[in-house]
Amino acid sequence: MATDKRWMFTGVMIIFILITESHCRLHHLVLKDDVRRKVHLNTFGFYKNGYMTVNMSRLSVSGDSPGNIDSSTIGFSLDRTSSNGFSTYLDEEIDYCILKKLPGSDVAVALLLIDFRKNEVRMKTSAEENIFPNIILGLAKTKPQEHPDTGEGKKVLENGDETKQEPETKPTPEPKTELPPVVKAEGPSKSKRDASEVNKSEVSYPLQNRGGDYSFQFSFNVSTDDQQGLYNLYFHNCYSKEAQTSRMLQFSIDIHIEEKNPDSFLSAGEIPLPKLYIIMSVFFFLIGTVWVHVLRTHRADVYKIHWLMAALPFTKSLSLVFHAIDYYYISNQGFPIEGWAVVYYITHLLKGALLFITIALIGTGWAFVKHILSDKDKKIFMIVIPLQVLANVAYIIIESTEEGTTEYGLWKEVLFLVDLLCCGAILFPVVWSIRHLQEASATDGKAAINLAQLKLFRHYYVMIVCYIYFTRIIAILIKFIVPFQWKWLYQLLDELATLTFFFLTGHKFRPASYNPYLLLSVEDDEDLEMEDVVTMSVGVAEGVKKVKKVSNGPSEESETMA
Repeated sequence: MATDKRWMFTGVMIIFILITESHCRLHHLVLKDDVRRKVHLNTFGFYKNGYMTVNMSRLSVSGDSPGNIDSSTIGFSLDRTSSNGFSTYLDEEIDYCILKKLPGSDVAVALLLIDFRKNEVRMKTSAEENIFPNIILGLAKTKPQEHPDTGEGKKVLENGDETKQEPETKPTPEPKTELPPVVKAEGPSKSKRDASEVNKSEVSYPLQNRGGDYSFQFSFNVSTDDQQGLYNLYFHNCYSKEAQTSRMLQFSIDIHIEEKNPDSFLSAGEIPLPKLYIIMSVFFFLIGTVWVHVLRTHRADVYKIHWLMAALPFTKSLSLVFHAIDYYYISNQGFPIEGWAVVYYITHLLKGALLFITIALIGTGWAFVKHILSDKDKKIFMIVIPLQVLANVAYIIIESTEEGTTEYGLWKEVLFLVDLLCCGAILFPVVWSIRHLQEASATDGKAAINLAQLKLFRHYYVMIVCYIYFTRIIAILIKFIVPFQWKWLYQLLDELATLTFFFLTGHKFRPASYNPYLLLSVEDDEDLEMEDVVTMSVGVAEGVKKVKKVSNGPSEESETMA
């Protein structure tokens, strides 16, 4: 118990440390001496009148002189897709730098190429007119739009002011007021077209250079229905692939990103999530209430694990309530309230650990069939509980850091691996129970009882496998397939699958005298008593019969009957 408390305390402390660095939909990413070829900065689903503003306040390179770097080596790419994460343009020819490709006319892509020699940013786009938003580029100090909203939006841009930008950069853009300047600013006076490219447009803007720190800003508005979609922003470093030397080009960047839909800072597919989580929390609370009523009604058949099962839906309900509150504040101001976020992470951690512990206890038959855990069962819990703590810490780190950081990708892989290990570990107790029952059914003479137990354990095993398979594979595939505005379906299916799993588990292991699973533990003792009674009865009957066969007179017969 002391070890478990130390694990819990460590997890809570990590939560408090990490949550203070979370900026959510008002992003601030700082990279130092990074050498990655492609950095995924952000993915966001935009409705009509949504906007994005990117303020690169500081970019510097080391490993080579900026004057020796080709203009197609460092830059950004912005592409639009209809579903989550699939960019056909970026997925093609992975080994080739996409900044050196000319975007095809069949994709909505914009490339922003940084030319250190001429101190300018060249934009290439190939999308048809009005299919891709008009991107406005310029120096970080020239932002005509103002956003009179929350103070946090100002804070993000004030951080950019620390890079010696002009004070006028404090306001952030408002989509309603930004749209007219975007239309007016189309085709600025400094732009130039490359006539040699068919259906390609190339526009150049100045790049600010202050002592080797480069900065510029770009923004866009989604002004039509055709421009709605999922936008992916990447930073590219193609130097290491092109240079035939052992040197690596390291870059450091300080970038602020603000993105917003007309009425929410959430991505298009996340806007329904606060309401969804509240509704699902009500369902979990109701199923928990029904379960407690069943326990109170059948007190004579209640085991300790039944109360542990009762705590699970209520913990899940609380977790969903705090998750909804967290998303509500993100939707309204672009960042969470730290207190609510911490409470959500704590309940999320408790829910995850409680779920896997309950599944493992039921799988071992604890409290139903046996009242002690074997050494194998104890080893499972020694593995599952720390893995669950690690999985939740990985989840918290992912939620609290920007996508572009190296830690984000590392902990995302850790979370995926640990989650699979936990799912595999909780299957072992059920498999061991099934194997034990198979062996016992052929040796101890109680084939009917053991086969009934075997059937129930197999059903529970199938339930767990289906639950894991659906929530870890099927639902995630749906997340990537559905259109960007239906991304919330993944969360809906995941919560419905969890609710169904809770209901079926409670129904199968409910405390009722007619439940065949619970009768099994009592049936062993009753069966022994019935065997003794039947044996005694048969023995008496057989004795009477034999005496009758050898009797030679009525006196003996009557004496025997008496």
